[in-house]
Amino acid sequence: MTTANDPWGRVDADGTVYVRTADGERVIGSWAAGSPEEALAFFRRKFESLETEVALIEQRMSSTEIAPAQAQATVQRLLKSVTDANALGDLEGLRSRLEALTGKVDARREEVKAQREHARSEAREVKERIVVEAERIAAEATHWKASGERMAELLEEWKSAPHADRSIEAVLWKRLSAARNGFTKRRKAYFASLEAERESVRASKEKLVQEAEALADSTDWSATSASYRELMREWKEAGRAGRDDEAELWKRFRDAQDKFFAARSEVFAAKETELRAHASVKEQLLAEAQELLPITDWRAARSALRGIQERWEQAGPVPRESRDGLEQGLRRVEEAVRRAEEAQWKRSNPEALARAEGTVSQLRSAIESLETQLAKAQARGDAGGIRKAEEALAARRSWLAEAERTLAEFSS
Repeated sequence: MTTANDPWGRVDADGTVYVRTADGERVIGSWAAGSPEEALAFFRRKFESLETEVALIEQRMSSTEIAPAQAQATVQRLLKSVTDANALGDLEGLRSRLEALTGKVDARREEVKAQREHARSEAREVKERIVVEAERIAAEATHWKASGERMAELLEEWKSAPHADRSIEAVLWKRLSAARNGFTKRRKAYFASLEAERESVRASKEKLVQEAEALADSTDWSATSASYRELMREWKEAGRAGRDDEAELWKRFRDAQDKFFAARSEVFAAKETELRAHASVKEQLLAEAQELLPITDWRAARSALRGIQERWEQAGPVPRESRDGLEQGLRRVEEAVRRAEEAQWKRSNPEALARAEGTVSQLRSAIESLETQLAKAQARGDAGGIRKAEEALAARRSWLAEAERTLAEFSS
C-alpha cells in the first residue's frame, strides 16, 4: 500500500491512519481494504458527521428554546465524541466550538432561571390579586348572583394561572378557600334571613288581603276608597314576599279592589247620567236668564229671575266640569239685575238728588266768578292771570259737564 497525505492527517505504508492535533499525531485507525485516498475519504466523512452534529446544536442554541439541561448533555456528549473521535479533520476547531457552546449553555441556564423566577413572581402577583378580590367579595358582597358568578370566575382564573412557588401557592390557596367558604356562609345566612323576612311579609300581606276582601261589598264609596288607598300604601311599604306568594296575594288584593271600584263606577256612571240631565236643564234656564239682558225694566227682570232661580235650585247638582261655567253665567245675569236696581234707587234718592243739584249750582257759580276774573285779567293785559283763569275755567267746565250728566240721570 502506498501513502497519502491530508492537511489534517495521513495514511502510512502499512495502512495506519493518523490525525494531526495540537498535541501531535494520533492513530485513528487502519485501512487495508482499498487505496489510501479511500481511507482518507472514509475518515473525513466521520469528521463531517461530527461537524454536522455540532452545527445542529449550534443552530438549536441560537434559534430555538432548547432546554439548558438538554443542550448541556448534547454538548458534553459531543465533546467526548470529538476528544476520542476516529475522524479526520479540525477536531480542535470542533472542540473550541463546543466549549464556546458550554458558555452559552451556562448563560441560557441563568436566563431560564431568571425567566422562571420572573414567571413565578408574576404568578404570585396574579394569584394574590385573585385572592384579594375573592376576600373582598367574601367580606362585602351583597349582589349575590353576580358575586357568585365572579367567585366562580376567580377559581377558573386560579386554575389557568401559572404556578408560583409551592409554599407561597399553598398559603394563597388556603386564603382563597377560606374566602370562598366565607362567601358561601354569608350567602346562605342572607337567604335564610331573607326567607324569614319574606314569611313575615307574607303574613302581613295576608292580613291586608283579608281587610281588602272584607271591604269589597261596601257601598260607602268615599270612606272605602280612602281605606283602599291606605291599604295600598301599607302594601307598598310591607316589602315583598316570595315570588309565588306575592303573585297569589296580589291577585286576591287586586280582585277585591276591582270588585269594589267596578261597583262604584257603575253607581257613579248612573249618577253622572243624572247630573248631565240636570246640567241640560240648567243650560236651558241660563239661556232663559240671559234673554233678560240688557235690563230695561228692573222690576220685571227681578221677578223673572226669581222664578229662574227657584227652578235652578230644583234642577239639582251638575257634573263638576259644567258647574263653574253655569254658575258664573247665572251670576252675571244676577249682577246685571242688581246694578239696574241700584241705579234706579240712586235716581229716586232725594238726598242724592239734592247733592247733585247743589254740585251743579256751585260749579255754575264758580264758573261765573272765574269768567269775571278772566275778563279783568284780559283788560289789564295780565298774561299770568289770563292763563290761570283759563286753566281753572277748563277744569270747572269739565266738572260741570259730569255733574249735569249725573243730575240728568235722576230725571230719566
